Amino acid sequence: MRFFSDNAAAVHPALFKAMAEADRLDTAYDSDAWSQRLDRAFSDLFEREVTALWVTTGTAANCLALAGMVHPYGGILCHREAHIQVDEAGAPEFFTGGAKLLLVDGPGAKLTVDAVEDARSRIRADVHQVQADALSITNATEYGLVYSAAETAALGAWAKDHGLGFHLDGARFANAVVSTGASPAALTWKAGVDALSFGFVKNGGLSAEALILFDPALADGIRRRRKRSGHLLSKGRYLAAQLLAMIEGDLWLSNARSANEAARRLAEAAGARLVHPVEANEVFLKVTAEEAAALRAEGFDFYDWGVGEARLVTSWDQDMQAVDRLAEAIRRL
Repeated sequence: MRFFSDNAAAVHPALFKAMAEADRLDTAYDSDAWSQRLDRAFSDLFEREVTALWVTTGTAANCLALAGMVHPYGGILCHREAHIQVDEAGAPEFFTGGAKLLLVDGPGAKLTVDAVEDARSRIRADVHQVQADALSITNATEYGLVYSAAETAALGAWAKDHGLGFHLDGARFANAVVSTGASPAALTWKAGVDALSFGFVKNGGLSAEALILFDPALADGIRRRRKRSGHLLSKGRYLAAQLLAMIEGDLWLSNARSANEAARRLAEAAGARLVHPVEANEVFLKVTAEEAAALRAEGFDFYDWGVGEARLVTSWDQDMQAVDRLAEAIRRL
């Protein structure tokens, strides 16, 4: 009964079927019939013309996007606990050729206009300090909190007013869309986002993530960076087939609904133990070491989050009977 990570979830069978259908001779890299369909498919999804590129990891999607926005001597405003800061092993600095992450605080790993303006205002404009080139947020955040369309738009307007690129790390973008009920367009380009790392692996995917570019000026440079960084696969049609299988028929949304519903059931059981509101598919609980051990003794697997906390992550394929058993075990603590 695993609640450790949605990265460990099963792959949806529709993706294997789609890859099997793509398993025939075609052209290489991203010139195949499947890859050539991506721009149109994602343009329909986002209600405007976009460039859609497949990559193999969310780290690559994030870092390629940021590398297209910032100078090697520039900076990226992000939360102190953003994934690009705490879990990507310096990849943003590597891909950008040395750009610095400029860390900002905020509850639940969320940024506000006041917080980023305060951070920017403390940077001197002289040559001795790194100047911000971009703003990056994560939706949903590392603590499962979701930015509304209005919150994102406020940050997007601020970024535009200060001449900054605006990147959205959407490793759990599907969960945020389901949670808010807002359209993908409202949570991205209509709110000023220039590039989106659209996560699929955590949501039933296998080995393909999407980098969605709303600013056409970014496309050529990022394509070249994708090749230079070793992320232009020769048989890219298998990645494209996965992405198309997820978005055609809204499988990405139905999978996210299942994960969010499982988290909602656990949140109801947790009550006052909740560390953060549950707005996507992550649940953070206050538990003692003894209580965590008791849950594990019943067969539940999860991640210890520092001292006195546990993180539960639900997946698209979560066994709802196991979810209800865990909810009851939490109530009994």
